[in-house]
Amino acid sequence: MGKKSRVKTQKSGSGASAVVSPKEMMNLISELLQKCSSAAPSAGKEWEEYIQIRGLVEKIRKKQKGMSVVFEGSREDYFPDLMSWAQENGASCDSFIVTNFGAEGYGLRATRDIKAEELFLWIPRKMLMTVESAQNSELGPLYSQDRILQAMGNVTLALHLLCERANPASSWLPYIRSLPQEYDTPLYYQQDEVQLLLGTQAVQDVLSQYKNTARQYAYFYKLVQTHPAASKLALKDSFTFDDYRWAVSSVMTRQNQIPTEDGSRVTLALIPVWDMCNHTNGLITTGYNLEDDRCECVALQDYKENEQIYIFYGTRSNAEFVIHNGFFFHDNVHDRVKIKLGVSKSERLYAMKAEVLARAGIPASCVFALHCNEPPISAQLLAFLRVFCMTEEELKDYLLGDRAINKIFTLGNSEFPVSWDNEIKLWTFLETRAALLLKTYRTTSEEDCCMLEKPDLSLHSRVAIQLRLAEKQILEKVSASGRAKRLQFQKKLEEDAPLPHYEESDIALLENSDTDAKLPIILRKLEEVEEGQEIQVEEHSHFLNGEKQESMGGVGAEQVPADS
Repeated sequence: MGKKSRVKTQKSGSGASAVVSPKEMMNLISELLQKCSSAAPSAGKEWEEYIQIRGLVEKIRKKQKGMSVVFEGSREDYFPDLMSWAQENGASCDSFIVTNFGAEGYGLRATRDIKAEELFLWIPRKMLMTVESAQNSELGPLYSQDRILQAMGNVTLALHLLCERANPASSWLPYIRSLPQEYDTPLYYQQDEVQLLLGTQAVQDVLSQYKNTARQYAYFYKLVQTHPAASKLALKDSFTFDDYRWAVSSVMTRQNQIPTEDGSRVTLALIPVWDMCNHTNGLITTGYNLEDDRCECVALQDYKENEQIYIFYGTRSNAEFVIHNGFFFHDNVHDRVKIKLGVSKSERLYAMKAEVLARAGIPASCVFALHCNEPPISAQLLAFLRVFCMTEEELKDYLLGDRAINKIFTLGNSEFPVSWDNEIKLWTFLETRAALLLKTYRTTSEEDCCMLEKPDLSLHSRVAIQLRLAEKQILEKVSASGRAKRLQFQKKLEEDAPLPHYEESDIALLENSDTDAKLPIILRKLEEVEEGQEIQVEEHSHFLNGEKQESMGGVGAEQVPADS
């Protein structure tokens, strides 16, 4: 193959805009950086800000037309080079080939029968693009002097990718040429496609992702043009917004955490070949073998010859898949929407409720998840809602009453209600809250279903509508579940049914079906709390693109390749 990259340069009268002076471009870039670095807009003004930022970006893109680096030929032309390069560098590539699977994009097809849990793929460290390889590359001098690069491994990887793409002698060219030339992340959506997400939970993250990417681009454009340590970078001659959007999307859809060579900490990496695998439900089957210093993947299930080989990316919601991976997964058993709940500090019983929650390891204000399957709420959310709906007498009982400490442990267990009244209150609250959230959407589920039947919908429009429909369907299920539970407990109250008694041996068990959830709530890390904290970090982090990173091979590890 050996096809070279080419750089299109702008020429007057050739279809591209007239050559832009460096000063004019720098002025536009400075304006963009200032706009993206200003204070967060007031509530309800986020869309207006997005349109303004997008307008500036489009103005810059128009003036940069024809300046981006592109590879000749189609992506498929470079797959043989990728596989040869991988084999030469010690990867195992004899059990599969890269194949186009239509709507799923490219993936790996088995060339022989593979048994579940069989080690069929490994990729040595020398093939990986990591923060460490970036430090040892031509990007190293700039990395050593820029705090943003040092703090943000994902941004470092994006610039590393661009520098290597522009280097005709780069050892990673067989990998880089095999990457998609465009992605389906919201960074590539048209304005009217993004507009379809207005009113959804996901839209705020989509708008933030665009703003953060524009800010990063403007910051690094100025840095590359003015910093002495960047004077020899190929990016100095050509660094367009489209280049950066491509690099950010490449990293966002593919990055993962692996251990450093000495195993003392984790680092971000792009993992060639392995990142061609598409997602399905299952368990994490990839880890890092420090002894052999390679990424290893075992089969998720039995695969027959010619079947597609899948891996499990992790317990991501469809909003996360759309925003960070660029696809909507129809059969997502882990789909969920967020709900922020808190005990009002002005409430008379605030101190007592906060104390009971604290004893259970739950904050008085928190972001929880409403799940697509049954039960729609976790043990932690059940515990929160029970405390949230307690009367003063019930609170005293859980703070001062007989076996008060033991009772704390039953808060997340559905088998041991506080009282029938308490159950009725909490399920009524949940039913009503879900119904209110549904009213904030601009369309109904029925209208979304009708729109999805239109044959002329763009791919991005279809994904946006599928995502907002999925959010609504979860809230509809939660509301219906709340109503059913409310009626169930109203019947118990009317029948004057006795409250269930508990034994000492089972008070510490929670109803969650996950093995690690069957622990006292007070002894567990609260998944929803961490999620809530993470959201706050993303909101306040100056250059974050919002990507959630998980380590490979550990408990709750999350794999994040995507190939669309």
